[in-house]
Amino acid sequence: MSNAYDVIIIGSGPGGYVTAIRAAQLGLKTAIVEREHLGGICLNWGCIPTKALLRSAEILDHANHAKSYGLTLNGTMTADVKDVVARSRGVSARLNGGVAFLMKKNKIDVIWGEAKLTKPGEVVVGKMTKPVVEPQNPVPKGVKGEGTYTAKHIIVATGARPRALPGIEPDGKLIWTYFEAMKPDFMPKSLVVMGSGAIGIEFASFYRSMGVDVTVVELMANIMPVEDVEISTFARKQLEKRGLKIITEAKVSKVEKGANSITAHVETKDGKVQTITADRLISAVGVQGNIENLGLETLGVKTDRGCIVIDGYGKTNVPGLYAIGDVAGPPMLAHKAEHEGVICIEKIAGLPNVHPMDKAKIPGCTYCNPQVASVGLTEAKAKEQGRDIRVGRYSFAANGKAIALGEDQGMIKTIFDKKTGELIGAHMVGAEVTELIQGFVVAMNLETTEEELMHTIFPHPTLSEMMKESVLDAYGRVLNA
Repeated sequence: MSNAYDVIIIGSGPGGYVTAIRAAQLGLKTAIVEREHLGGICLNWGCIPTKALLRSAEILDHANHAKSYGLTLNGTMTADVKDVVARSRGVSARLNGGVAFLMKKNKIDVIWGEAKLTKPGEVVVGKMTKPVVEPQNPVPKGVKGEGTYTAKHIIVATGARPRALPGIEPDGKLIWTYFEAMKPDFMPKSLVVMGSGAIGIEFASFYRSMGVDVTVVELMANIMPVEDVEISTFARKQLEKRGLKIITEAKVSKVEKGANSITAHVETKDGKVQTITADRLISAVGVQGNIENLGLETLGVKTDRGCIVIDGYGKTNVPGLYAIGDVAGPPMLAHKAEHEGVICIEKIAGLPNVHPMDKAKIPGCTYCNPQVASVGLTEAKAKEQGRDIRVGRYSFAANGKAIALGEDQGMIKTIFDKKTGELIGAHMVGAEVTELIQGFVVAMNLETTEEELMHTIFPHPTLSEMMKESVLDAYGRVLNA
């Protein structure tokens, strides 16, 4: 078997494996190097298995409120942590196998081992080191491994890992990252979550549904700091109604470890310190790119704040070397990585009309209860830019489908440029908004104005009707409020 390729991709997460498939479709001889498990963190330890956990939590929440739907459950509904985790791991294992099938179907060579860049156009693959976490499926026998491989184009897609704060480093027992939080061998009675970004809030929501006493500590003034303040404020109230304790403008300054518990010292902005004792602490203070031990320094690859610097097409400052996904900087989202990879490989292949990615049109989703989703500018950002704007809002409480579902707490907010009518931002909180947001993403990509949205017929009764009502409200024409 030849070790020469048109394209070698280092890392098989969503960005890596999707890029490999697109490369193969374009007729490029392609290989992908993986050191742990196909599908990367997202499929094995992130996006997918957490959604499986949250689905179990959602079912439990509904069951606990069965009476409000006119239903009586015979017996007590309880969560078996081993079965909940087993279902989540099974979902990941199934999809991991699916990626292996796609590699075989598209005739992409999978090279197992640790990749290192030794010179332009060359990758040396060493032995597989002990993985951070055990792979879901074993590495197949008789596949490529150690050796020297060459390619005209090499794409780094090595992803990211949990960021650790000095003095509060995860230990796998008392201080967890998302790895341990995703597969607990017991259900703690109490938990401190450090950080309220998507990862922190999703785990806080899951564990609260499981009956755990959860306290979230956030450094910024609002939870989910990247979201529109009005939306995050609404979400906070709903989370607190569910029993979550939330402390903002505070930091965990120190953690004392007991035999089977932790005591977190929480310092607020006025310098006051309170202590919270809990069974476990989840560190969810962000992620950092996996740029170490790749040989980037040897090649003189430019990096910034722990990420590889690229142009709009994934090119680094070294000819023939590219980077995509989390390792290439924020937003660190799977769908951003996939799209970035497709742009990169289509540019390499010389396709016409390949455009750089517009990061302002990348949606963000948080799958807590209630869900949060957004795209584009927040109201504050729009005003910072000096934009003259119109803002529309619509409440779930006025929507027939939401009321019928028993999910009438939520809102949709739209932001338009007053001069042009361009939709520049959309923000949602409530049931299923992570499925609704794509409608506004499509609209923004088509450079839709309020006029097109007002003339769009939304089906009734649906949650999506609220999207149109929010648009109408921005222009003083709301019909059902």
